[in-house]
Amino acid sequence: MKEEKFSLSRRNLLAFASATVISATVKASPAHFAPKVSSTAKLFYTEKGEGKNIMVLHGWTCDSHDWSWQLPELESKYRTVAVDLRGHGRSQVMPSGHYAPADYVADIEALILTHYPGQKFILIGHSMGGQIAARLAAKRPDLVSAVVSIDGSMGFPDKQAALFQKAVDDLQNGDPYLTGPALFELFYDKNTPPAFKRWHARRLQGVPLHVIRESFGPLFLGAGQVGIGKASENFCRSLKIPVYHLCRDATQAGNMRTWFANPKSKTDYWTQTGHWIMQDRSEDVNKAVTAWIDEL
Repeated sequence: MKEEKFSLSRRNLLAFASATVISATVKASPAHFAPKVSSTAKLFYTEKGEGKNIMVLHGWTCDSHDWSWQLPELESKYRTVAVDLRGHGRSQVMPSGHYAPADYVADIEALILTHYPGQKFILIGHSMGGQIAARLAAKRPDLVSAVVSIDGSMGFPDKQAALFQKAVDDLQNGDPYLTGPALFELFYDKNTPPAFKRWHARRLQGVPLHVIRESFGPLFLGAGQVGIGKASENFCRSLKIPVYHLCRDATQAGNMRTWFANPKSKTDYWTQTGHWIMQDRSEDVNKAVTAWIDEL
């Protein structure tokens, strides 16, 4: 498709009232903005390639650049859409109170219905993006043909609730620009390059405070959460589409292998990697994910 230029505006960080909105011209191949529909956000995304429809969804405080190690491979084989979720990257920052999982799901649902009517996507999500992908598959199986969850926010045991509650408390009561990177440190591996760690921390420091604080907790805590314990198990068991879940915890992998009903589903335990499996072991992830997709 022909490359086009679009005039974008950098996010006016809500935490800093004196920030100036700076206009910038960004060249993508091609880049799009999904029009706002009702309470859905205007999303930045790129599309490239031909073949099966693939959409990649990043995690909490990240953006679609997380998939830089996958996009060349995916775009060479499939029609690949890479999205910045609301409040992240170049997508629209919504007001406080609009960062529940259902809000994120509604955005992706609207994006597909508006720009790809009558089509289905294989959703590849990391961390929070993995849960958002699975939630959309549960809500709209007519839009989702399969889900790849890369250390997605599902399947954690009840004992993890205390850790996640502490993280929420620290984010609310402390400085998220410090407590967020400290939380990341719990999920790295000795093989995670220091440059990745610094990138993740600096990027989080560019996300508006209310987005950081409001997006994390509902994934694991409160009514409607599907990240922890029996609620997560019941949710995963309800999914009818094929799911490929890659995770770093052997016990979690053992449990979740029995949760997905579709015979094409699988769960793999990965070692020598941190939470960003697709970055720490990019070539291995690319081979594993594309092989699974090609067999669907």
